[in-house]
Amino acid sequence: MTPVRDHTASVCLDVGSTWTKAVLVHPDGALAGYAEHPTTTGDVLAGMDATVRAVTAAGSAGEPELLACSSAGGGLRLAVVGADRLSTTEAGHRVACSAGAHVVHVHAGPLEPADVRALRNARPGVVLLVGGSDGDDPAPLLHNAGRLARARIRPPIVLAGNADARDDALALLKATGRTVVPCDNVLPQVGEVVPGPARAALVALYQRHAIGGRGPAVAPRFRRLVRVVTPDAVGRGAVELARIRASRVLLVDVGCATTDVHSAGGGAREAGTLRTVEGDLGVRAAAGGVLVEGQAEGVVDPVEADLLAPTVTRMASEVGYVPTNPGSAAEDRRIAALAAIIAMRRHLRAPAPEPAVGIGVVVLTGGVFRQRGPGGGLAAVLATLRADPVLASSLGDAEMVVDTDFTVAPAGLLASHGRPAAAEALLRDHLLG
Repeated sequence: MTPVRDHTASVCLDVGSTWTKAVLVHPDGALAGYAEHPTTTGDVLAGMDATVRAVTAAGSAGEPELLACSSAGGGLRLAVVGADRLSTTEAGHRVACSAGAHVVHVHAGPLEPADVRALRNARPGVVLLVGGSDGDDPAPLLHNAGRLARARIRPPIVLAGNADARDDALALLKATGRTVVPCDNVLPQVGEVVPGPARAALVALYQRHAIGGRGPAVAPRFRRLVRVVTPDAVGRGAVELARIRASRVLLVDVGCATTDVHSAGGGAREAGTLRTVEGDLGVRAAAGGVLVEGQAEGVVDPVEADLLAPTVTRMASEVGYVPTNPGSAAEDRRIAALAAIIAMRRHLRAPAPEPAVGIGVVVLTGGVFRQRGPGGGLAAVLATLRADPVLASSLGDAEMVVDTDFTVAPAGLLASHGRPAAAEALLRDHLLG
């Protein structure tokens, strides 16, 4: 990528699923302004343009360069079709975990017309088609593949069922123009779940989905302006932090629709980097998953779950809501802390590209942490993470910092566009202090 001119200020823009944020950064890395605007549905460019106008009003010498990333698409909605409910549900959950997806519909058994309508009404972004152990009767998988081939369902289909029926099922689906990603059977034997290949397929689909900006009137200009998915920008920011601190960094980005975790350092520049994206954990659209998974992980007891249930319902239905009092802000931070704990646990359980050294720095970023308030709320979030019995041994005495000034994604954008010195100055002055 061609570096931007050293003398040019930069507008670093992040288009999220709910909020569009931007900072104005001078060539020396000085932070000159911040602006945000609700991400506009239908025409995402309207919110982008409003945010850029607001932040450039802070003033800069000359026309600033626009560096943009996006996760406007939010989490990937996954529908699962399989043979029996227990194994199909388990397969869907295991495949979606850490791949940026969340399960919105499960169907078990032969698809009938009413079942296809229910599937379509769930508005999936991708369909996972499983069914049958290797060596089983191929008829059930072929029946469902045929139904999907004839249905008015256009999302990509990840085909991960009976190996003996895979080629015929693939031919059925492709004959009607479906986009199909074939991979190894998720359920190769009774009682065995092998989610890796299907999860890798979902990760690739999520990368294309998350950037958003679809629609014939929007897409051309949006795609010219936004070429980087937000997790890539945040991940590059984590790499820069690891370089500056010369230690392993664990960075958690709690968003409205997803919670992403990046670890960087402790190995070769690329080989030592790992990312997981949780599409069922967030502080707005995906807040419901926090309570469900929090109870499954044992970090939320039934009493707290009942107390937080109305808050989570509001979060999921009012995605643009901003707390206006200390009590609501505290609830926001509690959900964010729970999302961070669950996402970090999953991340640390994920296969690493190479043996990792100890974590030196933990970074929390995301809009919920930019809502500064009284009462030491952010300190309470950090204390909650450090006290978690599962994370305690991994975190140890790691330094913990909070990205209250929105610097990680902008630093990643700057570094990716040939401005590592500005990225480092931004991180040192406004995050690492």
